[in-house]
Amino acid sequence: MAIEREIKLALPRAQVDAAKRLLDARAGQAGQIVRLENVYFDTPDLALARAKSALRLRRTPDGWLQTFKTAGVAKDGLHARHEWEMPVAGAALEPERLLRECDEAGVATALRDAAPTLIALFRTDFARTLWLLRETDADVEAAVDLGDVTAEVDGETRHAPICEIELELKRGDVAVLHAIAAQLAAQLPGLAPDDVSKAQRGYRLRGK
Repeated sequence: MAIEREIKLALPRAQVDAAKRLLDARAGQAGQIVRLENVYFDTPDLALARAKSALRLRRTPDGWLQTFKTAGVAKDGLHARHEWEMPVAGAALEPERLLRECDEAGVATALRDAAPTLIALFRTDFARTLWLLRETDADVEAAVDLGDVTAEVDGETRHAPICEIELELKRGDVAVLHAIAAQLAAQLPGLAPDDVSKAQRGYRLRGK
């Protein structure tokens, strides 16, 4: 298990190019663009959501990953949550492998009970531009995500945009995330902390 710590910032569309230029300059090189296709799963009665967790299958350029996360705590854009992630053979979940790794009793029980009736609920598909920011005492992965959340509800296709910056701590103290976020906010008008995860957006979209 790992504890994921990241700051999420809502990025105005008008500031996307400027944000990329700033991060290019800070990293000393152009960001790497990857396409990420994601499907989120839950039971028809949303048992995992009630257990404050989310289950995702992601297609990356290097293969498939399954990820199980707790909702954790989010305040002023800083998200801290438990995360279990591993590669899988293809476009199918392997929940038994997650259960062997998940050491949080409550959410593990929820996943075990949910596994037989999991269904795909919504998608998040986006282009992610990535940079590694090497600070004196920290490493931070910065990302600009652009895409959509999509859900099929009663024959209707619903969409919500994704346009955000994520700053994920890879090494060091979380204070460096706040420092970088403040520096970006000073140069990107309208940039604001966002406490809502992509999974939460998907659930909200289904509930409209």
